[in-house]
Amino acid sequence: MIVSIVDYGMGNLASVQRALLELGATPVVIDAPEQLRESDRIILPGVGSFGDAMDLLQGRGWVDAIHDQVLQHGKPLLGICLGMQLLAQSGNEGGGDTPGLGLIPGEVIHLSELGCTLRVPHVGWNAITSASQLQPSPLLAGIPDGTDFYFVHSYAFRTQQSLHLLASTDYGIPVAAAVGSGLVFGAQFHPEKSSRAGFRLLKNFLELTSC
Repeated sequence: MIVSIVDYGMGNLASVQRALLELGATPVVIDAPEQLRESDRIILPGVGSFGDAMDLLQGRGWVDAIHDQVLQHGKPLLGICLGMQLLAQSGNEGGGDTPGLGLIPGEVIHLSELGCTLRVPHVGWNAITSASQLQPSPLLAGIPDGTDFYFVHSYAFRTQQSLHLLASTDYGIPVAAAVGSGLVFGAQFHPEKSSRAGFRLLKNFLELTSC
């Protein structure tokens, strides 16, 4: 299975690549949008500013290519950290609203705007809780509530609809930890840095068939 890791200039690529190799996938770091055609799965990592990331994605032709491969060809996509936030319709980092990829309805705002009074950025291990006790997302299969994952972020994804919230974490307030719509998923935490639980989530992503 070929897993394309999108290199648009703002991602922690090596650790994601190593994790996928350990899981038996064939991770390929790609730096040209047309290379997405060869992928079976797509991972969009990200570290840094929402606005800067969208400028790079738009300027290098990634936006249309991602939309084509995900929406027209049905390829599963996982956004990690900033990569999850980029799935939203907009983000207000740096002032003003910057359009996102628009793959999951919602907006990205500063933790303080959500009412968080704890230290920002939020850095460290936090437990997640599935948003649905009846039918947890296949992305979270085998991951019990209370499992810790490693977070590093100052902004958070606020979904428009509750059905797109897959899991949350408590950082003084409820914060989206994972989101999803169809075969598009996002993890605010870093699964590649989250030990066995993180590897289980990546394994679940690799094994997705339908949602």
